[in-house]
Amino acid sequence: MTMELRHLRHFLAIADEANLTRAAARLHLTQPALSRSLRQLEAHLGVRLADRSTHHLRLTDAGRAFRARAATALAAVDAALDPSRLGAWPLRLGHAWSALGTFTTPLLRRWRQTHPDTPLELLRIDDRSAGLTAGKADAALLRGPLTEPGLRGAYLLSEDRVAALPDDSPLAGRAELTLADLAEQSVTLNTVSGTTSSELWPPGRGPSATVRVGNTDDWLAAIAAGRAVGVSTAATAALHPHPGVAYRPLTDAPPVPVFLAWTDPPSHPAVADLAALAQEVTRQQPPAG
Repeated sequence: MTMELRHLRHFLAIADEANLTRAAARLHLTQPALSRSLRQLEAHLGVRLADRSTHHLRLTDAGRAFRARAATALAAVDAALDPSRLGAWPLRLGHAWSALGTFTTPLLRRWRQTHPDTPLELLRIDDRSAGLTAGKADAALLRGPLTEPGLRGAYLLSEDRVAALPDDSPLAGRAELTLADLAEQSVTLNTVSGTTSSELWPPGRGPSATVRVGNTDDWLAAIAAGRAVGVSTAATAALHPHPGVAYRPLTDAPPVPVFLAWTDPPSHPAVADLAALAQEVTRQQPPAG
């Protein structure tokens, strides 16, 4: 059977919802029709994309890898058919928080100088891949190891970790802190796109309690309100100063690697140029401030 775009749209809805019933409702299809579409796609590819039972559905490794490819393909088709994009083809650069820290403005300016015919759109997208696996970005600035199937990346730099504290906390009077200094505090965790989890602490020495949030704005608000402390990188301290939050170096926490990531194959022909420029910019001396 010839595959059509609808098969990709159906699969992505299933992947997003992790449930055939919800995906069918979203697509205004019957569940048997959606199940049939998924079986046809799996037969064409020769692999099982999802393990499903009556109550749950989980993508296989092949399914997770194919999700990125399907999202990239659909995004390219939608962009090609979008009348508003008949002129310049923007390159979408996603990030979940703090972009490229103090290198963000130099990167954007250098790109504009060297690629004036290709607009670079910086997009904050609150998910683990900053929009890559959903086809919302052509490249993304990601922190931490690249573990998502179907993604490739170029290492840019490593960022030191910092503690984020309410500005009236006794700990804010210290010049630097350790993980043990935070262990008696409630710690706020961005469980959607953050790089910090309770596993950052040695076993049995983690924080006394956690406050879970879904984005940087809520993370900052929880800290400023005195509900918790937080752990992030130096990029957050540079790009997100807050009158109620004090940042202090965290001396015994490992640094966080930063990558420019993209789907394989890339969804935009200028991704390789962006990766090369990002590496060049981050090799230079960090801007002051």
